[in-house]
Amino acid sequence: MKKLFFILLILFFSISSGYPYWIWTPKTKRWVNPKYLVKPTPKEQLDFSLTLYQENKLKEANQEFKKLIKYFPKSKEAAEAQYYLGLIEEKLNHLYEAFLEYQKVIDKYPFSERIQEIIERQYKIGQAFMEGKAKISWAKSTLMEHPSIEIFRKVVENSTFGPLADEAQYKLGLVLKSLGRFFEAEEEFQKVIDNYPESQWVSAAKFQIASCKASLSRSPDYDQQRTSEAKEIFEEFLKEHPEASLSKEAEENIQSLKEREAKSNFDIGFFYEKQKVYDSAKLYYNFVIENYPKSIWAAKSLERLQALEKKKAK
Repeated sequence: MKKLFFILLILFFSISSGYPYWIWTPKTKRWVNPKYLVKPTPKEQLDFSLTLYQENKLKEANQEFKKLIKYFPKSKEAAEAQYYLGLIEEKLNHLYEAFLEYQKVIDKYPFSERIQEIIERQYKIGQAFMEGKAKISWAKSTLMEHPSIEIFRKVVENSTFGPLADEAQYKLGLVLKSLGRFFEAEEEFQKVIDNYPESQWVSAAKFQIASCKASLSRSPDYDQQRTSEAKEIFEEFLKEHPEASLSKEAEENIQSLKEREAKSNFDIGFFYEKQKVYDSAKLYYNFVIENYPKSIWAAKSLERLQALEKKKAK
């Protein structure tokens, strides 16, 4: 008897203050702490979990929602519990973890009425990472690429032709472009044009494709064709959308690309001049003067032509 008394005393002082007692269950024939028990039905378990959530007892609510999912995995309440696990992470500002919890609803409970709301929440989380308003733990950040890339891809996948798919597709391209991954970005912008031809983001996607080509033409492995393609796309954009907010930037890009083309042709002419292939040099210098008359390279080409004439006169 004394031994039993001491056992009960130890149990009493070791239990959590949230559940200040243990109970004997005839069914299991053992002492059980109520905090490990689950309610008889999924609805009762959900109601209990929601009460804790509404009281802002997030840690306890998290445990109770997980219990519901564990013991009633196929119930409609389990889908709701999974959704609330995402809400809890979002409330705690663990945005990447919230995204993962929301994704479990889509993967495991596609019948949930929360799907569209979840996609919207995922999109906003992706936007927060894109704008630098959210951060991810160092440990996770070393294991994956930029979080918004993964999130925007999932938004598109979860709702291929939904209301946010085209915008998420466009934002995916923007993130890749900001990281200097221009080839990948160009592919993603092209998907906006191909998959969502009626989207309001099509014109902006065309602009960004030209911008990617322009950025690639500035790379060490300079390709004049990229410059020419970018200029043509910017010119087409300007023709189709003269009043668009990006039109001024398009004009500036066209002038910059023309300057680059002029320099490229001048450099070729100068190369031929150094090789003493003067006729070819003159062709390129004249090409610059005729096609890029406002460029600084037109003035330089004229100087080189005059110098060649002086050499010829000697």
